[in-house]
Amino acid sequence: MDILNDVEVRVLGSLVEKDITTPDYYPLSLNALVNACNQKNNREPVMTLDKASVRQALSTLQDKRLASPASSADSRVTKYEHRLQEVFNFTRGEIAVFCVLLLRGPQTPGELRGRTDRMHHFAALDDVQSTVQRLIQRDPPLAKMLPRQPGTKENRYAQLMAGDIYESSAVGVAGMGAGGSPARHSFRSTENNQVSALESEVAELRKEVDHLKQQLSEFRKQFE
Repeated sequence: MDILNDVEVRVLGSLVEKDITTPDYYPLSLNALVNACNQKNNREPVMTLDKASVRQALSTLQDKRLASPASSADSRVTKYEHRLQEVFNFTRGEIAVFCVLLLRGPQTPGELRGRTDRMHHFAALDDVQSTVQRLIQRDPPLAKMLPRQPGTKENRYAQLMAGDIYESSAVGVAGMGAGGSPARHSFRSTENNQVSALESEVAELRKEVDHLKQQLSEFRKQFE
């Protein structure tokens, strides 16, 4: 299974959501898709994507056969649709749960039940859990259960389209990403390392600048 980056995950999840919740306005134009990706509600984290980044994500999703321009679009504006149903043959409940995991990150069964209600009504919590289990049992698995965090009563579940995530149950640097979300194996680890390296370089440069300022100040004092 191809690993998706954060923008691809957001674009794919937004296409799925709008397919289910606003079918009259689906497939989506690029402008509509950008707006869907940047919604402030039902998105964690909130993102600010531009047309170029969304267009690039659509291109790579098309290469991975997960999205494409709509073949039956009857307007001059190109519109886009997801291909998850063709690839995975989801049930209505499965695609609703998977969509919410794409858009809002790891969640408990109770959170999934509440947040999927506009896409699919689960009569009981057990129905949510059995649906997630079917995603976990796929080959390759599309979701996994995370270790219970200290002080919490429920396990959370996460989608795996963006790569596997750390198994640590402790809340710390090794097991958690920014904002308390699980850190994922794949490109994210590389990006985090690159950011850390850049931050270290900036810190060193600032030290050098401060040192030069101090030397300049001392030099000026000699002529005062």
